[in-house]
Amino acid sequence: MTKTANTMWGGRFAAGPDAIMEAINASIGFDKRLASQDIAGSRAHAAMLAATGIISDSDADAIREGLLTVLSEIEGGDFAFSTALEDIHMNVEARLKEVVGEAAGRLHTARSRNDQVAVDFRLWVRDQCDGADQALLALQHALLGQAEAGADWVMPGFTHLQVAQPVTWGHHMMAYVEMFARDRSRFADARKRMNLSPLGAAALAGTSFPIDRHMTAEALGFDGPMGNSLDAVSDRDFALEFLGAATICAVHLSRMAEELVIWSSAQFRFVKMSDRWSTGSSIMPQKRNPDAAELIRAKIGRIFGANVALTMVMKGLPLAYSKDMQEDKEQVFDAADNLLLALTAMAGMVGDMTANQDSLKAAAATGFSTATDLADWLVRELGLPFREAHHVTGSLVAMAEGLGCDLPDLTLAQMQSVHEGIKQDVFDVLGVENSVASRTSFGGTSPARVREAVAHWRKALE
Repeated sequence: MTKTANTMWGGRFAAGPDAIMEAINASIGFDKRLASQDIAGSRAHAAMLAATGIISDSDADAIREGLLTVLSEIEGGDFAFSTALEDIHMNVEARLKEVVGEAAGRLHTARSRNDQVAVDFRLWVRDQCDGADQALLALQHALLGQAEAGADWVMPGFTHLQVAQPVTWGHHMMAYVEMFARDRSRFADARKRMNLSPLGAAALAGTSFPIDRHMTAEALGFDGPMGNSLDAVSDRDFALEFLGAATICAVHLSRMAEELVIWSSAQFRFVKMSDRWSTGSSIMPQKRNPDAAELIRAKIGRIFGANVALTMVMKGLPLAYSKDMQEDKEQVFDAADNLLLALTAMAGMVGDMTANQDSLKAAAATGFSTATDLADWLVRELGLPFREAHHVTGSLVAMAEGLGCDLPDLTLAQMQSVHEGIKQDVFDVLGVENSVASRTSFGGTSPARVREAVAHWRKALE
């Protein structure tokens, strides 16, 4: 095998890598996604080098204009990426030299690929936090639309997937609004913490050139530079935090997807998914499958896996940079892609789905769902201690179950056979509409509280 000198690594290496080493070492196959961030960082760096007198204004201008030409070629699909040049940084720099000549060689002054990739990746992840926030906002608006339409539609609330107490459709939808609000706050919090620039840390120790790190940080929209050059090039907390927030968000999406799968089944008939988000069967013509929801439910595996994979990469690395950290990007890229896809699909499904009000109401009236209302009535009207009221109610549930009916179907005489103090007005609390209307505590399921919550969140999301 003929080997040639590797100009990228300079005079230290007389021969280039063989094919296997080139394959394992190259990252251009995936880090080309960082092209716009890489060029933004390089343009900021060039401007700073000129402002501090490290390179001439004419060289900086040529570099900055040449980088825009390179970006245009990449975005237009006219750029030829080379695995021999390893990564996006060297591919851009090599093409820049062809465009502007000798001046391109001055761009890398006072900079290393270590701080270069750190700033590129940080900029990219910061963009993903913003993208996740916008996708979550769209999902919240879709949920608010469902909640407002069904603020007074009764449905069963479940614990252990067993009927527990009646709630409203709007209340159930608003639970997810709150849940996804926490996801947005996690992405916002992670974004705030990651918004410091590693550029200027160079390889690991900083540089002897009189650079202005605050200038490049400001140009790239950072709050300032990172305070320690070792930490700046070795830190991937920002990627781990993004993956952590993405994992929790994906769990929430998976939980909702699971409910949509259950609710759209023939056994529940709570919702009907639109044709846009359903598929048929190749053999069973009656089938209407909630495939989009099922695929969202599966995405948690990929996102959680990315979180674990990057944690394992980072857990044993001494300071500062190690080549292991090249394995950070593919995991984050995949997780970010799948999270955005799942969020967008969920917003579409929620916006299009139709709740079956009759099925919801019928299900709400099953499973002795107003038993707690009966116990509360016994406490409130007869002054029974709650534990005694709980026992009386349990006896009445057992009676109804034995008779094959629900609590509202028992006669007053039957109820009085368990506790003689029960009066006719007990039946006022046994209807599911009365039950949900009575739950007026803050955060409760009453239609009035649901409408208040919708109004609050509509204002908050403006």
